[in-house]
Amino acid sequence: MLKTKPLKKIPQTDAIFENINRQHEIAKKNPKILRISIDVKAKVKIGNLSRKGYSRTIQAPIADDHDQHWTDVLVPFGLHEVNTENTFLIFGNSKETPDFIVDCLEKWWTDRQFEHSNYDTLMIDLDNGKSVAGNTKRFLQRMVKFAAKIKMDIQMVYYPPYHSKYNMVERFWAAVEQYWSPLILDSISNTINIAKKVTWKGFNPIVSFIDKVYQKGVQVTQKELEEVEKFIQRNSHLPKWDFTIKWRTDG
Repeated sequence: MLKTKPLKKIPQTDAIFENINRQHEIAKKNPKILRISIDVKAKVKIGNLSRKGYSRTIQAPIADDHDQHWTDVLVPFGLHEVNTENTFLIFGNSKETPDFIVDCLEKWWTDRQFEHSNYDTLMIDLDNGKSVAGNTKRFLQRMVKFAAKIKMDIQMVYYPPYHSKYNMVERFWAAVEQYWSPLILDSISNTINIAKKVTWKGFNPIVSFIDKVYQKGVQVTQKELEEVEKFIQRNSHLPKWDFTIKWRTDG
């Protein structure tokens, strides 16, 4: 009897992992590449709700008998800097959309204030979720604008379907869940304060909040997409799983 079910695979799975390993080796050897790992976690309900954990305090927190009422729902976006081991957690209070994700990236970049002379490429490890897929038009459009804003090429390195657990920031989510599972997240401010106390890789995350309403289904016209694609150079063998967004074109 198998202890665990084998992971599902697509025909390109092995080739995608070979490409990931190759790109990570390149990043290790090139100090001009800033590598990050990003992911959006499942929504978190805010209220006097039990999280099914066990409290080790003398007096355990008391949740409502029936977990049916919550005041807010937060969308957690995580970002880990592989070069520095810094981790960032940004909560949103709307929907997981391409605009939310790129707004989080922009906020992280602005807050960090990197010196452009230190890096010339941003490498992003991510899964192939719908909001960030290599063929999601609105995401590509926003990422092209982000590349122009930071004046840096961006290499997108995707993990294959059913294997997102190998993305480094996933281990941060495990630390978050372990820390707050016995606690009651009864307000946005309390949730942020609790998240700041999580320890992973010897550091506490830098936590912030984006208070903005996002709409799903933002349309991108075919003409707009053609302009976007001018800035994208795709791996000829894995075009959906590895591509570079150029911050400017030669033309």
